[in-house]
Amino acid sequence: MIYPLKIKLIHEDAKLPYQANEGDAGLDLYAIEETVIPAGESAFIRTGLQLELPKGTEAQVRPRSSLALKHSVTVLNSPGTIDEGYRGEIKIILINHGKQDFAVEKHMRIAQMVIAPVLQVKLEEVDDLTETARGEGGFGSSGK
Repeated sequence: MIYPLKIKLIHEDAKLPYQANEGDAGLDLYAIEETVIPAGESAFIRTGLQLELPKGTEAQVRPRSSLALKHSVTVLNSPGTIDEGYRGEIKIILINHGKQDFAVEKHMRIAQMVIAPVLQVKLEEVDDLTETARGEGGFGSSGK
């Protein structure tokens, strides 16, 4: 099933998100401004977009693998969550883990957005939880 994703361009340099291939999970997001992210620093990058997500969904903002591999630039709060009710401009927090400054260019693909379903839950406080084979085994508990 295909769900409508309403997108409003709020800046003259904004571009619609781009899905490179049919069936791809991610939609590329573009920068609307030029900036330099110094090595080891982060920056807010504007997209000039607002969204109206389908009911019961979220948008996850994820890194682009090519920026991570070639420049050590990634989305700082990955995945970033855009809630269904948010109507403000989509802004991406990029961090430069590299050793050189990174230049963000206008219309550069800076992140990807995946629309995902969100389960609505009812909290139920209990005294005990169902036991499992794993139990409280955490980090490294499943062996090598």
